[in-house]
Amino acid sequence: MDVSIVVPTRGRPQLLNRCIASLVLQRFEPSRFEIIIVDDGPDDDTRDIVVGWSAHTAGTGPDIVYIPSMGPHGPAAARNHGWRAARGGIIAFTDDDTIARADWLRNGVLAFNDDVHAVRGRIVMPVSGTPTDYQLDAKNLETAEFVTANCFVRRRVLEDVGGFDERFRFAWREDSDLYFRLLEYSASIAHAPNAVMTHPIRPAGWGVSLSQLKKIQFDALLFKKHPGLYRQKIRAKPRWDFYLTVAALAVCMVSLLAALAETAVAAGLVWLFMTARFCAQRLKRTSHSPSHIAEMLITSILIPPLAVFWRAVGAFKFRARLI
Repeated sequence: MDVSIVVPTRGRPQLLNRCIASLVLQRFEPSRFEIIIVDDGPDDDTRDIVVGWSAHTAGTGPDIVYIPSMGPHGPAAARNHGWRAARGGIIAFTDDDTIARADWLRNGVLAFNDDVHAVRGRIVMPVSGTPTDYQLDAKNLETAEFVTANCFVRRRVLEDVGGFDERFRFAWREDSDLYFRLLEYSASIAHAPNAVMTHPIRPAGWGVSLSQLKKIQFDALLFKKHPGLYRQKIRAKPRWDFYLTVAALAVCMVSLLAALAETAVAAGLVWLFMTARFCAQRLKRTSHSPSHIAEMLITSILIPPLAVFWRAVGAFKFRARLI
């Protein structure tokens, strides 16, 4: 057994079914790899998908293992469950909504030599036409240095660094944390551009950006653990624009209550300018359909205060500086 592919999943059996189909069809000797599915919210539909594939490939394809996770939960913990149960010397990580090219596994493994500790593949996120703000933001994954949707790490290296930090409960920054710890470990990380994983952008409802903001709290944990690397690779400076926007709004409201008209107007103009600036930035390279413009206007008003709130939650929860 050379490679173990670990796939965390939760409540998305149809996407998982598509992912497993692409993994089973890898041009790689079946006896040399296994597929481990970690169900982070165990349900019958997911188990049935995995059991069905396991029966289908028995004797002719790779071993497919189903692991129900009873906790702790989150993608970081699920991946830990997976690689710790793995038999391969190399652990390949991906997500349940990806589609592997047929030569993905072979090209990822070929990038290893005796001196390489980890390999990062390439993510492709196809978008047709002019993207929405949500789609454009999602496509940033294509240029990320290291993501768990497409990476390979030696098992002994995962043991040395302690695997994933399970305090990252959402699918956010847990891969950056592992990457930073690999860098601090002085790991040799190779790039395998031919190890391609397609990551279709899932449909999202109106105002999806608002529901994503709670993830920001984990930036505080990442910054606390790796302040230098965070400033170097994630964000060089604090979100002064959000802080200024929220401060102007607060001054405007307090001034209105105190009947300080001139101060309220000045602060209100600052808030209006910063909000319009933020909205214009989001619309610059995205769709100008009436629905999308309306979404950008409303969410651009709501995002700065919500983002500052969740950053404060993270700073308090993890005893970190407000970033």
